[in-house]
Amino acid sequence: MHNEQYSSKLQRAQELLVTTVLGDIPTVILGPKLRNLGYRTIFAQIGSPVYIQNGVEFNGSSCIEIGNEVYIFQGVRMDARGDKNNRIRLGNRVAIERYADIGCLSDTYIHIDEDTFIGPNVCIEGPGDIKIGKHCMIAAHSGIYANNHNFADPMEPMKYQGVTRKGIVIEDDCWLGHGVTVLDGVTIGRGCVIGAGAVVNKDIPPFSVAVGIPARVIKKRICKKDLVKLQEKSGC
Repeated sequence: MHNEQYSSKLQRAQELLVTTVLGDIPTVILGPKLRNLGYRTIFAQIGSPVYIQNGVEFNGSSCIEIGNEVYIFQGVRMDARGDKNNRIRLGNRVAIERYADIGCLSDTYIHIDEDTFIGPNVCIEGPGDIKIGKHCMIAAHSGIYANNHNFADPMEPMKYQGVTRKGIVIEDDCWLGHGVTVLDGVTIGRGCVIGAGAVVNKDIPPFSVAVGIPARVIKKRICKKDLVKLQEKSGC
């Protein structure tokens, strides 16, 4: 136990040293290139090239994996602290726009797959696992929350009643409009469009267009015959 605590503190000290020295170097004086080199000593994995703007905050970088050609813009916060089993993984060509907040909390796996765009001020939070597929677009101010507070006992403060953590899956090629909220336990099927401001509290079938609070399907993007062909082609 003492060895684990010492190792954790040592890793955190190294992380703070590297990010403090390199984190705020402006773009105009080779900041991204210097960070790409220096951050290799603290991340579980980091590809090449990776573009990280100044003012990005990393916590628990030893639990963060970053693929090739990833863009992380100013003000982003990624927090994988809290559990040695936490993992945040960004696939190749993922782009995380300004002031997005990604956090694990406890024994959490957050995976954002390749070619996916995360807009400004998006919040992605565990402790439930979160899987966002390939080629997705998550618009600004959306929230993806893989937890739900228990509140069954009216005599006990809700903050002390714990949380549930079923997890969230957003399959490939989904577009979530501005300000969409996705709640715990939800799967959004492949090829879905979720309208701006919607609150998704139940599963959405593949290739659906859903809007409203709570979100409801208003039409399909694909006919049944073409869906079968597409599933056969992809081996589903």
